[in-house]
Amino acid sequence: MEKKQLANPPRAHPPRSLHAVIFMLVAASWLIFFQLPSLSPTSFYTKSSHPTNNAPKCPQVRPLFPSHKTPALDAIDSFLQSSDFRNKSIARLSGAVQIPTESFDDFGKVGEDPRWEVFFPFAKYLEETFPLIHATLQLEKINTHGLLYTWKGSDETLKSTLLMAHQDVVPVPEATAKEWTHPPFSGFYDGKYVWGRGASDCKNQLIAILEAVELLIQADFKPKRTLILSFGFDEEISGQDGAGHLAPYLLAKYGHNSMAVIVDEGAGTAQAWGVPFAMPGVAEKGYVDVDIVVRMPGGHSSIPPPHNGIGVASELITLIEADPYEPRLDDENPYLELLYCGAEHAPDFPPKLKGLLGKRSRKSWKKDELAVEASKAGPEIKYLMTTSVAVDIIAGGIKTNALPERTQVTINHRINVGSDSSVVFQKLTKLAATVAEKYNLTLHAFEGKEGPESITLTHRDTILEPAPVSPTKIAKAASPYSVLSGTTKALYGEELLVSPGIMTGNTDTKYYWDLSDHIFRYGPGWDKEQEGLGNIHTVDEKVGVHAHIDSVRWFWMFVRNMDEVEL
Repeated sequence: MEKKQLANPPRAHPPRSLHAVIFMLVAASWLIFFQLPSLSPTSFYTKSSHPTNNAPKCPQVRPLFPSHKTPALDAIDSFLQSSDFRNKSIARLSGAVQIPTESFDDFGKVGEDPRWEVFFPFAKYLEETFPLIHATLQLEKINTHGLLYTWKGSDETLKSTLLMAHQDVVPVPEATAKEWTHPPFSGFYDGKYVWGRGASDCKNQLIAILEAVELLIQADFKPKRTLILSFGFDEEISGQDGAGHLAPYLLAKYGHNSMAVIVDEGAGTAQAWGVPFAMPGVAEKGYVDVDIVVRMPGGHSSIPPPHNGIGVASELITLIEADPYEPRLDDENPYLELLYCGAEHAPDFPPKLKGLLGKRSRKSWKKDELAVEASKAGPEIKYLMTTSVAVDIIAGGIKTNALPERTQVTINHRINVGSDSSVVFQKLTKLAATVAEKYNLTLHAFEGKEGPESITLTHRDTILEPAPVSPTKIAKAASPYSVLSGTTKALYGEELLVSPGIMTGNTDTKYYWDLSDHIFRYGPGWDKEQEGLGNIHTVDEKVGVHAHIDSVRWFWMFVRNMDEVEL
């Protein structure tokens, strides 16, 4: 469904994040470009930053703990592991889930559609739940419901740390509400999970960030590096009213590349080839919707032609589906580096893939044999390195005794890293030309016009090229990626591997590209006993409390670690 657009959008963006698809695909798809061999707040490296041919493809950093200690900070460290904090955290997350901040595809303008007003009580809940934050940080409300918190640091020469989450959740269809084990907005806690829409996408991350910052204030922490919290309110329906206003505001206020690091929601940790990988997303695939319109003469259904518009459109759809994109691993695709990491560290890594990795450097094949072989693991892996094509909408005809005069098809594409939208347009034009010639129809390919007896191709404004890849390469100095990796290992131990990953869909970070080169889509909570993704976007969404508490602990350390390093 086409979404409304900003009058002057900074970029074009896809209409939905489709987290249920995004994170299913992401969970298995993470990699390391390079990682640092050692980490400490003042000295990150013990080895040369210029790898030799024999250097590890997937060096790991050491755990990074904040070095600045005070009795108050130490007390909070202990408190974070207490049952008292656990109970309070459960109550805070449960309360957030109980406010049904649903965002709908057909929302009208902010301030006009009354359904937006549910975000007022949510903002009020945050104000009451986190009093120290609201007494200490500057809060600006952008486009009414966008929440922008700023904790000014003592050193204005340092770039800021920016943490993100979104307030909205996907709607719960009335027809499925009774299928939930616990009511979808109950925030029910069963001793292990908090249940409800938004529990894992992504009120858990929003509340974890605020809990960590509230505790930092309680411990009398004084940041050197400015900390910014940016919470949109319509991520599930494109983010144009939320992040689409927050990001330009920050860009105007602070300037290009003014953020040291940006962390938003994303996938977390999963088992691969016998070992656990934490997988912060360093890239996102692109996005484009293409509309195909077939115009053919109408008439009475009792005297049909051999082929009408619906039939011709169907023939074109069949051609498109019969000619899928081949898997291809671009050198910048993070999944390639996950393969290197698996080959180096994972005991169950397939020998054939390891052999193909060795051949890759010699570029000894016409077809990307490595990508083809890796894709055999299933579609959730294949589409990490393949442009996807999905026919999602078709409409034609209005009456049973009248031939359709206009048939429209909408095809969604998620564009592979290393490709771009022009490749999609060229391929569709070629296929449509074959059908147009067969049926003596005029082809209007991305010309912006539609005529009689024709096939017309147009793309919607919601177009996005693949995201810039955040740097993870080893260097002499500390980097945001090394801090993220070291913080993760400090929380979970050195046996956990950290590997950059690729997002097959899009998050609110698509609006923030100009603010930082270092963007990571990462959910740091990890519950070893919880399988799957917490049923995001479907019945029985829930989050493990153990994972949620670990998210709070991760942000508690990450903010301090970012404050101590020189970038």
